[in-house]
This record gives sequence, structure tokens and C-alpha cells, in this order.
Amino acid sequence: FKESILALKINRQQSKEEILNNYLNTIYFGRSAYGIEAASQAYFGKPAAEMTVSEAAMIAGIIPAPSAYDPQQNLDVAKLRWTRVLDNMVADGWLSKEERAKQEFPKTIEYTQKSSDYTGTKGYLLMHVRSELVNTIGYKEDELDTGGLRIVTTIQPDKQKMAEEAVQRLPEHQDNLRVGLVSVDSKTGGIVAEYGGADYEKIQRSAAFQDQAMAGSTFKPFVLMAALEQGMHATDTISGSAPMIVNGKKVGNVDHSYGDVTLAEAAKYSINTAFVRLDAKVGVDASREVAIDAGYPDKTPGLDAGSIVSALGTCSPHTLNIADAYTTFATGGIRRPAHIVASITDSSGSELYKADTSGSRVFDAATVSELNGVLQGVVQGGTAKKAEALGRPVAAKTGSSEDLRSAQFVGFIPQMVTAVSMYQVGPDGSEQSITGFGGVREVYGGTWPAQVWNWYMKPAVADLKVEEFPDIESVNQNTAPKYKTPKYSEPSVPTPKPKVTLPTTAPMLPETSVSPSSPPSSSPADGSQNGNDQPSNNQNQNPNQNQPGGNGHGGNGNSNGG
Repeated sequence: FKESILALKINRQQSKEEILNNYLNTIYFGRSAYGIEAASQAYFGKPAAEMTVSEAAMIAGIIPAPSAYDPQQNLDVAKLRWTRVLDNMVADGWLSKEERAKQEFPKTIEYTQKSSDYTGTKGYLLMHVRSELVNTIGYKEDELDTGGLRIVTTIQPDKQKMAEEAVQRLPEHQDNLRVGLVSVDSKTGGIVAEYGGADYEKIQRSAAFQDQAMAGSTFKPFVLMAALEQGMHATDTISGSAPMIVNGKKVGNVDHSYGDVTLAEAAKYSINTAFVRLDAKVGVDASREVAIDAGYPDKTPGLDAGSIVSALGTCSPHTLNIADAYTTFATGGIRRPAHIVASITDSSGSELYKADTSGSRVFDAATVSELNGVLQGVVQGGTAKKAEALGRPVAAKTGSSEDLRSAQFVGFIPQMVTAVSMYQVGPDGSEQSITGFGGVREVYGGTWPAQVWNWYMKPAVADLKVEEFPDIESVNQNTAPKYKTPKYSEPSVPTPKPKVTLPTTAPMLPETSVSPSSPPSSSPADGSQNGNDQPSNNQNQNPNQNQPGGNGHGGNGNSNGG
């Protein structure tokens, strides 16, 4: 009905020749060609004005389904279409029978997809756009190729260049190291920059929105948020003692056993055992619900795990999911789904789609404000202290997974969120521990991922106003329903506090405070390899040598991430 009305309007304003001209210059002809001029070049290697009657008839014949009717794909059908067009030209008086009898089916040039279509980093962006159009907005594949759509993305070219340059600054590393970066405008949810890989034609899987890696300690804020929603506060204390046994497996900290620490301190130093105990207290279902409300897809691999060690990030999201979820924190609890398509118009300029950027509140503003205060503390002398170099209020979290198979850094200012992920894939596609490079022996979230984050964010936020995170007293008290303590089945109960003899280099922290200096980097007192993104004084590097220095790291062992 809409198309009928539109046709009547166009018919009143334009001549038949103008309408046909506009049509032929915008429709899709296959072979990545839009418009008759591009089609003539793609099929015959010459301008449209030089096409013969036979060539023009073939081009006209394939219009209804150019990819299927391409002579290179289906010669018999192409000839049937060509014959039909010529016969109709005779019947309508455009071609004499004598001229018709002289026509021979034209030869077309061989077509191979242009390497420039998807080469380099651009290919990953194009595939993400296509994926969102089909899987989120609802277009069909053939509609994208034949609809004459004009699609505007949210990508900002200057920031996209900054992201690519940041990753390119990494020193020489293993070819099978994958790096993903996603940067989101928290005011709209639009993805302003995205790095999925160096060349789509070489690796046709995006490290930003397709590949998945364990979240590690970037998951811990969801557990903390669940605790805050249930009435706990950042100043409440919990035990960080190690080791502990969960489901028959040892869970420990990368450096040493802690005494009772506040929830803020547990986050600041990413203490594994404290968060496992906290997850047992709030319930794994509550932590999972927070992650989903923030932006994790409910089908994220590993998110349905029933063990309390899921607090350590054993699930495997996309880099996009991490940035998307933290955007909900940056907005003060308003969920604006991350997206790459801003708008769609048809060939006549009529708007077909516009992304909804209004958002909806999913978390209480005051509760998110308290969480953001904790995440700012992680930057101020904690595992994410490398982000202090940004020189403005920033909140962040590091993450590293089992056997250092993945490392993440996610940080945000009120206007922008950026997540950086690194992981390593073997020749057979299997997960590998990240091979150290650039003078860094073990790659944790606070090393190279944090460095790439800094290299990108410094120029990316230079033109943005310095904004403070709102404190609890000043936030708008829009509230979302508080979670109730969920009914959940806890597979195992954390072991009681063990009697641990601590090394003299790793004194137990006092109950009232934690020293702002980095905790010691000694081996775990229990000999386990579990990690928690702790700062390490022996990681200092010369920044002039392009090496990340003085930032925190985390490891893990058995089945949990740090």
C-alpha cells in the first residue's frame, strides 16, 4: 500500500523517462554493481553507452534476480531471460524481426569479487553491519543486495583510525594472537570504533563481535552489583583468605591470602577468593541476572554455569558484549544496546529505519553510582591503574582467564566505553595461553590490553568535555526494582577459612584498610596458580620502548579466571 501511494506521488512529480533513469542508476545488478553504468563495466568491461542491443537485453533480463541469473552462475536461465527480453522488444515495436534474428547471446567477462570490497579492517565492519541488518533489524540477505538501500553506520572515521593505529603500535607478536577493540558512545549506544582484525580476507572471523573468549575478572562487577542491589555496601567486609576448595578444585589468589577486606578493596585488587565467597552469598542466579540486564546475551557460553566460581568470569562473551554491558554502568543504569547501524533509507531518500537511542532504566541510579565509585578505585592504585594516565575521571576493570588464554581491559568515562581483548588461537583453532611479547613475559589484562586502551582513549576523548561521575547524593533517584534473594542451588559451599602461614613478604592486610601501594607479587602461599589481576611492581617497563609498565595483572588456574 505504501509503495502504491509512493508510486502515485512520484508519477505526478517526474516524467516516465526520469523515473526510469533514476531506477536504472540505483538498482543492484549483481557483481557488486549498483546502477547501469557499473553493471556494464562489471559484465562487459565498457561504458553503458557502448552496450549492444544483445548486451542490453541480457542486462535487462537479470534484473529480477541478478546473482541467480548471472550467466557465470546459471547460463541456461540467463539465456532464457535474454530471449524473453528480445521477444518482448519485438512484440512492443522496439526491435524488428530481422534485427531480432541477428542477435547472439553476448559474452561476459569473468567476475571475481573485488579484493578491495572486504580487504583490511574494513571487511570486519562491513560484515558486522550485514550481521546486524539480518540478525537484529530483520532484513533478508537478498534484500541487502537488491534493495538499493543507503545504510549509515555509527562508526566515526577519526576514532576508527585511532583504534587501528593503537593496535598497530603493538610490538611484534605471535601471528595467532587476536586483538579485539570495541568503543561505544554511552549517550547513544552507537559503536564509534571497532577493530576485529588486521585483514578480513586472511581471517574471516571478527575478534570484536564474532569470536568469544573467557571474561575473566571483567565479570566481577556483576557479582558486586548483585551484592549492592541486595543491600550490601562497598564498605562491607568479606574474607579474602586462600586457598579454598570449590567442587573439589582449589581456588586461590595470584599473590597471597588476605584477611577480611571491604568489597571495594576486593575489587581494587581483584581478589578471587573474596568474589567466590561473595557470589555464594548473593547467589549465582543474581549475578547472572545482572550480567544479562547489563547487556550479556542470555545464551553466552558458560553464563548458565551453576558454580560459584563463575564469579571469576568462566563464561565467554564477545568483546562487544563486554563493552555493551559496561556502557550500562557508564550511563548510570540506563540500558542502550550497542549497535553499528544508525539509519537506513531507500533509493528515494525515505527513511526505513532509525536506531532507538532512548534507552531504558535497568538499574537503580544510586546503586550504579556506588559501583562506579568502586571501579574508579580500581584505577586509583588498583589493578587498572594504567588508566590514570588518561588524566580525567575514569572507571575500569582488568580481566585474565584460565592459563592466561585471554586478557581484557575495559574502561570508561561517562561519555565513552572501550573494551580491549586479547586471546591466542592455535593452528587447529584451539585455545592457547597467550605467548609473552614486547618484554612482557605474561600477558594479563593490565599489560598490553591496558596499553592499547590508553593508546586509543587518549586521542579519542581529547575533544570530549571532562565529566565527573555523579555521586550517590546527586544522582537522579530513578529506581528499578531491587532483586530479591533468588532461589538457587549452590553446588558446593566454600571451605572454612584455612590456617595459612603467610610468607614474611606478604603480610595479611589489616581489617580496616588496604595500603594504596601495590600488594606484594610473591607466589601464592598455597602453591596454586589461581589469579586475580593484582598489580605487580616487577612489571615496570620503559614507556618509550612501547611496553606497558606498572599495571596490574591477574592469572588463574584450574577452572577459574582472574
